[in-house]
Amino acid sequence: MNRRWGSIPIFLLFVFSLTSVLAQQPATKEPSFVEQGQQLVREGKLDEALSLYRVVLKAQPDSAAANTGTGIVLDLEGKGAEARPYLQKAIDLAPDPQSKAMAQRTMAISWAFAGDCDQTIKYEQMVIQYYATTKDFYEQGQIADEAARVCLDYGQFDTAYQWYLTGHDLGLKQPDIPTERKHLWEFRWEHAQARIAARKGNQTEAAKHVAAATAILDNDAELAKQQSIFLPYLVGYVALYRGDYEAAATELQKANVKDPFIQVLLGNAYEAKGQTDLAIDAYRKAAASTAHNAATAYARPYAEKKLGALIKRKT
Repeated sequence: MNRRWGSIPIFLLFVFSLTSVLAQQPATKEPSFVEQGQQLVREGKLDEALSLYRVVLKAQPDSAAANTGTGIVLDLEGKGAEARPYLQKAIDLAPDPQSKAMAQRTMAISWAFAGDCDQTIKYEQMVIQYYATTKDFYEQGQIADEAARVCLDYGQFDTAYQWYLTGHDLGLKQPDIPTERKHLWEFRWEHAQARIAARKGNQTEAAKHVAAATAILDNDAELAKQQSIFLPYLVGYVALYRGDYEAAATELQKANVKDPFIQVLLGNAYEAKGQTDLAIDAYRKAAASTAHNAATAYARPYAEKKLGALIKRKT
């Protein structure tokens, strides 16, 4: 290697090289920085990913992918106010209705990171409107449920109820809906009602909906193959808000323990049981999540706060 480059980190060499390449490429071509940035994010190298995207934006300020990537990284770093101008530019740059809807969904999740139920709904409604034009009732229901989840996580119980109901009703509008798909929407609706009741402290109501959700899976073997992992999540969730932390931990360990939201719930259960080291471990895993989705939008900021408090308490 030439001596003058010998002390420069490999990542910066990549950035210098990328700058040169971008200068020679047509503005409409998206180079491999997209995959490179996504890999850096998955590895938790947020500062490096942000540096990469900013190099791209300097050369191509109208790159939708670089604007989106920058916004996502800033959200993960807890800098939502800085993130959203980039995400809005990505919306404005979208070349077609589908791309615009996906950019609007990313903006909705940005507001979820901020804990803003109303703004999340505002942008999710735009996405639902797009899927209405394509008559995709399943995706309309999915997006409505996503908005509902954000509102539930942040304590907007009545709003969450209405949007879960909307998601259920939209999903069932699918023409010639298969029985299994119908049962899926019924299962999700019972699941949602149980969680809302648990958060409100109505354990009798929560138990009724847990039983209904269980019965749906018991009576549909094919659906159970796909959805059974969501049942211990529900049972553990309800147990946690009932104050039965032992049962909560036992059930949640049967759920998808790679899900940052499940990790947060486990952290809550361990912390309540006085198992501080296990709680710290669970929160640390949740805080390391770099997915830009509704689960991480709640779990990452919450876990970071919990980690700081527990570590300070230990020291």
